[in-house]
Amino acid sequence: MSGIIGSRLNVRGSGLVSKLGTDGQVLTSAGAGIQSAFEDVAGGVSWQAVETGSTMTAVAGNGYPIDTTSNACTITLPASASNGDQIVFTDYARTWGTNAITIDSNGLNYQGDDDSYTVEYTTDGQSVNIVYSGSTNGWIPIEDDTVTDAPITGNEEGIFAFGLDAGGDTDITNLVSNTGVVAADVSGVGTARDSGAACEYGGDKGIIGFGWPGSATAITNLVSSAGVVASDTAAVVGVTARQGPGACGYGEDKGIFAFGHSDGPTAVSNKVSNAGVVATDTTGVGTARRYLAACEYGAGKGIMGYGNTTTYVSMSNLVSDAGVVATDVTGVGTARYYIAACSYGGDKGIFGFGTNGASYGVTNLVSNTGVVGTDVTAVGTARYSPAACEYGITKAIFGFGNDGSLTGATNLVSSSGVVASDVSAVGTARSYVTGCSFN
Repeated sequence: MSGIIGSRLNVRGSGLVSKLGTDGQVLTSAGAGIQSAFEDVAGGVSWQAVETGSTMTAVAGNGYPIDTTSNACTITLPASASNGDQIVFTDYARTWGTNAITIDSNGLNYQGDDDSYTVEYTTDGQSVNIVYSGSTNGWIPIEDDTVTDAPITGNEEGIFAFGLDAGGDTDITNLVSNTGVVAADVSGVGTARDSGAACEYGGDKGIIGFGWPGSATAITNLVSSAGVVASDTAAVVGVTARQGPGACGYGEDKGIFAFGHSDGPTAVSNKVSNAGVVATDTTGVGTARRYLAACEYGAGKGIMGYGNTTTYVSMSNLVSDAGVVATDVTGVGTARYYIAACSYGGDKGIFGFGTNGASYGVTNLVSNTGVVGTDVTAVGTARYSPAACEYGITKAIFGFGNDGSLTGATNLVSSSGVVASDVSAVGTARSYVTGCSFN
């Protein structure tokens, strides 16, 4: 190991402190304690319930998942300890980078320093395994792994499909490379339609569903891991035909369609299995609405946001990693509909563009805990009814839409959520397009 990860700041501001030997090991004068600690590691620790409070007192021999989603946490260590006592802390929600844990060594030394020093761990996903080594060095970390990003999930390539062009509904598609380059039109296979939705399933494939080919429909088209769109799959009995739903992945390998317009706004949802099979309706939970957008965030979760009820809204609904749609979360950002969304950065999301009578180019970032951010000033041309998808695993792209006339312009999104200026159109200009990633 290479010392404490995070920061150890002298309360008088004298800077970082690192206690390392010449070989990179933590200095200690209690070899017997370390040997005992490794024996304890082999024997395991007693894991406790998830801690969510702003303070807690740790007990030797225990392991603690610490959830700092809502607040930072100060952890008080035991006032006395014996050589070989062990305690483990782990970042339950991957939020220590936002709300850190602070360790109060409660009168004992921590890696050779007294408790006038602040010991703080600030890295998302980190785990800290400490053992008491004797009075000289006190508590020392025998493991404090460096973790910033979750294991990256996402797909290399994407696809824009269907939509409304100058001649009416179309079924053409355009593949997106792993560098964000949009390819020329590919002749369509499925029923030409607009106002559908699309999401990933199976970890490397996609599904396009619902829409308006002259009336509301529930047909779907599977997209292979090579980006090939299959012919229509007939609507399943018990699935409400509709246009303008949202769709996103959940649980790492499944998907969900939710909301949309049937005889009016609806809130029903339909899960998609990891084999691409669409389930019958699940009764809606959130406010019924249409022409919204959805994307993934965090580890296997999703979010549905914005749309139109009888007016424009900015509310959102989180989707659990089991595909359960939650009740409404109060809206953030400009209320609008005909919006697009996708994930970026491996665990975050972005909503962009849309209209509420005027067209917008603003975007709203979604954190890895599903929190929607305030408006980010537009970079790309304001427009409504575009589509969006991932590419290159951690990046994203918005494309197509209507900016007063049909367009095929695209805007790349970096792995940190920064939207680039317009890229000239390659494919046929159209609106009410769908998009998802694959591969």
